[in-house]
Amino acid sequence: MPANPLGLALHNRRAGRHTLGWARPDLQAPENFVLTSPAFDHEAPIPEKHRGRLVGANISPALDWTRPPAGTVELVLIVQDPDVPLGKPATHALTLGIDPSLTGIPENALANPSPIPGVRHGKGALGHRGWAGPKPIRSHGPHTYAFQLFALDQAPELPASFALDEVIAAISGHVIGRARLDGTYEIR
Repeated sequence: MPANPLGLALHNRRAGRHTLGWARPDLQAPENFVLTSPAFDHEAPIPEKHRGRLVGANISPALDWTRPPAGTVELVLIVQDPDVPLGKPATHALTLGIDPSLTGIPENALANPSPIPGVRHGKGALGHRGWAGPKPIRSHGPHTYAFQLFALDQAPELPASFALDEVIAAISGHVIGRARLDGTYEIR
């Protein structure tokens, strides 16, 4: 397939890793637990079946983590792509209500509604709730998908419909630990 002229033209334009939730000063905390996936290794390609709707199955990958820090009341997962050619990263999952006693979530647990009791999804890419798999511009180069798991000392109180800015405001100052896993995806 020939290269996409738009992807080539925007090749060096990216939001940047400094725009991730992970980089925000108000979400800083010790990296005191570990996030992994049986589907891919850190900084390795995300398998095709996890690719976004319209072009793939859009099945969220299984995730596993070690015990979060003592005092964790809830886990929040934010998955972002900092390589989009925009001023801010694209949000591919925004999930609240993850029970800290869990050691992971199974494949497709980020579907909306989630099969896991208590899990709620906020608005992500294009207003979608739940997992929105990788869909980078063809020929734009590899994109990173940062799976950021935050351990909170209190559960955020948000309405049924919430977006990233509301989550950031609600969890600011309440992150007591965090873990991160990066996957990549590229359409040549």
